[in-house]
Amino acid sequence: QVQLVESGGGLVQAGDSLTLSCAASGRTFSRNTMGWFRQAPGKDREFAAVISWNGAFTYYADSVKGRFTISRDNAKNTVYLQMNSLKPEDTAVYYCAADGHTIYGFPFRDKNEYDYWGQGTQVTVSS
Repeated sequence: QVQLVESGGGLVQAGDSLTLSCAASGRTFSRNTMGWFRQAPGKDREFAAVISWNGAFTYYADSVKGRFTISRDNAKNTVYLQMNSLKPEDTAVYYCAADGHTIYGFPFRDKNEYDYWGQGTQVTVSS
């Protein structure tokens, strides 16, 4: 059974940093795109960051560009999201996602293209 398990969320103050981790099990994603999405209360799930299978390509939503960094360790089957200079508007449940059908593909931002999702981890940023 394939599982993605996020960790690292919490309650922080504006300007603080957090690092989220997403550990995959049940299959390897070392040849697949992985991404982070987030969903604030009352809003749709939105794209935050994506990384290609080898880490060569990364893309970010404009709202997080310059503050968030996505990375991966294929040996550990894990993807990370380093979040700096956090703002109250970053408050959301953060979800890890993995593409399960395209190998060595170009990374994409459309949440409907991802096959596997984690259960989410809450990030709350107070002002």
